[in-house]
Amino acid sequence: MERQEIEAFLTLAEELHFGRTAERLGLAQGRVSQIIKKVERTIGAPLFERTSRRVTLTPIGRQLRDGLLPGHRQIQRAVAEARVAARGLTGTLRAGYSAPWCAEILIAAADLLHVRNPAAQVQVTEVQLYDPLGPLRAGALDLQLTELPIDEPDVTVGPVVFSAPRALIVPVGHPFAERASVSLEDYAAEPMITVGGGAVPAYWHEHHYPSATPSGRAVPRGPVATYWHEILPLVSSGKGVSPTCLWAAPYFAHPGIVHVPLDDAPPIEYGILWPTARDTPAVRAFADLIRQAAARRTDHSSGQ
Repeated sequence: MERQEIEAFLTLAEELHFGRTAERLGLAQGRVSQIIKKVERTIGAPLFERTSRRVTLTPIGRQLRDGLLPGHRQIQRAVAEARVAARGLTGTLRAGYSAPWCAEILIAAADLLHVRNPAAQVQVTEVQLYDPLGPLRAGALDLQLTELPIDEPDVTVGPVVFSAPRALIVPVGHPFAERASVSLEDYAAEPMITVGGGAVPAYWHEHHYPSATPSGRAVPRGPVATYWHEILPLVSSGKGVSPTCLWAAPYFAHPGIVHVPLDDAPPIEYGILWPTARDTPAVRAFADLIRQAAARRTDHSSGQ
């Protein structure tokens, strides 16, 4: 059996659906059928039972699948490990994150890397929002996964990895807390508590903590926090409200606050950053693994 025949057979044995198999392999559905028929002629027996409603493996098909699968997986691992080694992914990579859901994606990407190259390690470190690019520029990090936009001449920004809905943190008992959602125009109703610091790019701050609503109404300013965690007690104490990612709700449960979805705000986009001067094959290879891990995470979370 040729490689394409083995891959087509094993993929169909997993999917049990010609359309999905064709999509995964990047082939026409008719081509998949031709390949499977050729394999069946080579074996000398049907490998699949086909009806108008379902596809199932025959006993001989199951026997062939069980015999081929371990060797095929071993070949895939060997090829993946060789590719990782060729890209220079050895030693320790230092990856930063700005939110716990970003950390989970980095850890999942590190697990993928470890499977493919046990000699490579990833050190995951939190980056504070008041200085979002400081560790990267200081050489303490090789790359990071964080909120966009970032537009700096010395920083390379990869494509958007995932996006997440926005919410507004309000005190329990506030009129907004009883609503199913709020709008960007509601920003003008209460002081906005923000994260500040001299190192925060002005355009980033305006994007996440706007000074005016879409209609041009001024957004009153409340206290400025140095660390994001300081915002929660300020909100619960009635000092104002603060925008955030809706995914923060289960991670940062705090007595006295409610996360209310924003119904008209664009999602928060997250991307991978690295210093342009330290653009290496290892960084780009790990960035690819981050995108893979993010796709799995967001697919799993699509229902929330």
